[in-house]
Amino acid sequence: MQEIDKLIKESLNGEKRSTARLISMVERGNENAPYILKKIFPFSGKAYYIGVTGPPGAGKSTTVDRLIARFCKNNYSVGVIAVDPSSPFSGGALLGDRVRMHVQQEKMDVFIRSMSTDRVMGGLSRTTKEASRILDASGKQIIIIETAGVGQSELDVAEATDTVLVILTPESGDSIQIMKAGLMEIADIFVVNKADRPGAKDISLSIQGMLDRSLRKREWIPPIFMTSASTNVGIDALYEGVWNHSRYLKQGSHLEERRKAQLKLELRARIENEFSHILWQDIVAEKNVDKVVEEIWSRSIDPQNAARKMAMELIEEVVLKWGKNLCQ
Repeated sequence: MQEIDKLIKESLNGEKRSTARLISMVERGNENAPYILKKIFPFSGKAYYIGVTGPPGAGKSTTVDRLIARFCKNNYSVGVIAVDPSSPFSGGALLGDRVRMHVQQEKMDVFIRSMSTDRVMGGLSRTTKEASRILDASGKQIIIIETAGVGQSELDVAEATDTVLVILTPESGDSIQIMKAGLMEIADIFVVNKADRPGAKDISLSIQGMLDRSLRKREWIPPIFMTSASTNVGIDALYEGVWNHSRYLKQGSHLEERRKAQLKLELRARIENEFSHILWQDIVAEKNVDKVVEEIWSRSIDPQNAARKMAMELIEEVVLKWGKNLCQ
């Protein structure tokens, strides 16, 4: 444990190599991961989190690349988690985002980490939040999380960041995608990238029309920025737009309310995962799962009712044990 404590101390002092090792341990599910997260957590919560999402090919990585340069130019320490689609064969990240980013890490105060989705839906990796907290505790002032870009499953990023940028492009059917509500609900800022192409103005008008017709009352109306990240056009305005949203959140208690709501959702998800893990362990240990599978296979019972029956039996056993303990 002394080695882990040494790594934690070095990471808290901003040492990149130690920070990378801690993230790797957490990502791999190392036996020391719970200890690392316990020690790191009190030092997190100071960074500002920016989520970047949108369909594949929208220019997310190029836009992030340009924003990193702006933040670093203004003396901010930046951490980036680029979540790449996992290989269907190895489960590893394809690292496409890392390849497309051209920032010179040795000349800028930036730490870039690629992570695999690990077949997890929602556009984020299973350990994205943990990794971002390690970066936060290591002194990064701005943390950018770029999602895998797999379409309408990108909504988890809204539960992990303070400002969400939704990047869309013309000529890619995005005007139809935005009608599907999901991306409309999570966006704090819309970016129409590749704005030099035909149809850019049309998609901007489509977004504006959707915002005007939105039945949900919004105190913050998401602005729409036209950019061409590859040629560095519109990035300055977008950079200022991010800070405008930050200033809005910091007025009153918007930021605190948003983060507490995120923590509540995270806590619920983790409790559900813990209960699921515990229940499944008990089922495997005490029930003949293969026998139930055979019953389902023979159409004696359907999976839904089989699962419900097994869960209820386990709950009844737990209640009986509690009752016996109370009576003793």
